Parts: sequence; C-alpha cells; structure tokens
Amino acid sequence: MSEECCSPSQNSLKANCPVNGMKGKRVQNITLKSLLTPRALETLNSQSNYFFCDSIDCPVVYFNEQGQTFIVDEVKVPVFQKDQGGQVPVCYCFNWTRDRILQEIQQTNHSTVESSIRTHIQAGRCGCEVNNPQGSCCLANVRKEVRNQ
Repeated sequence: MSEECCSPSQNSLKANCPVNGMKGKRVQNITLKSLLTPRALETLNSQSNYFFCDSIDCPVVYFNEQGQTFIVDEVKVPVFQKDQGGQVPVCYCFNWTRDRILQEIQQTNHSTVESSIRTHIQAGRCGCEVNNPQGSCCLANVRKEVRNQ
C-alpha cells in the first residue's frame, strides 16, 4: 500500500470477458480475496489469473481465462464502472463518492479530490489493490468524474 499502488502496472497480461468479449485488465488475486462475497470466494481458483471487466453494460466484474466469472452481486461493494449511483465510491480508499465530488464542486466551484488523494498516496496510505474493485489506482476515474460535473 505504498506509492506503487498508483503507479502503472508492469503486468500487461490481458484476456477477453467471456460474456461481452471486451478486453479485461489483469487484477491481483488479493483484490478478489478482499472484495468477493464469502460464497463467491469459496470458488476462487487461487492458481488462476483474473481480469476486471469495466463495461457498464456487462454484469461480470471478474473473470479468468477458463471462463469463470464473478458478477456484480458477488462483490461486497458497488463497482464504480457498473453503478451510476451518486453514493458509489470513485475513490474507495478515502470515500470520495460521485455525490461528494459534485457537492464540493457546487460549493467551491472547483475540486480538491485529486490533490487530496495524491497527498494520501505520497504518505503511503492508499490501498487500491484491496479497496478498489478494479484493483488499481482511482485517479483516472476521479479526473473523469470531475470533468463530467
């Protein structure tokens, strides 16, 4: 949970989602172990590579090369890419939701969310690999969300 959690991944392994055919991004097994429901976790193949499907119109969150899938209902937290609700975290580590970002922008006419998160990253406080369903840094999602407000 250091600054490296928000650095570009060295792992470029990719696979296609068995439901929609879109390329998925590799996630560490620690992400699945942290975020799958207990029942789903019982079926995790710890020897397999898992991938994150970020398509909004696909119920699959994680899949492996053998075709095993874990869907939205099998994840303990709402998934930013799959749920357009205001209370869904954009930053899972520091609880920046869509609504919180919007409220700050409406009240101050700007956003401090990215600088706030960067301060936490520099202090070694982020835990993206265990908190964020995509298993990686939220900053790209944060920037997109701020632009859309």
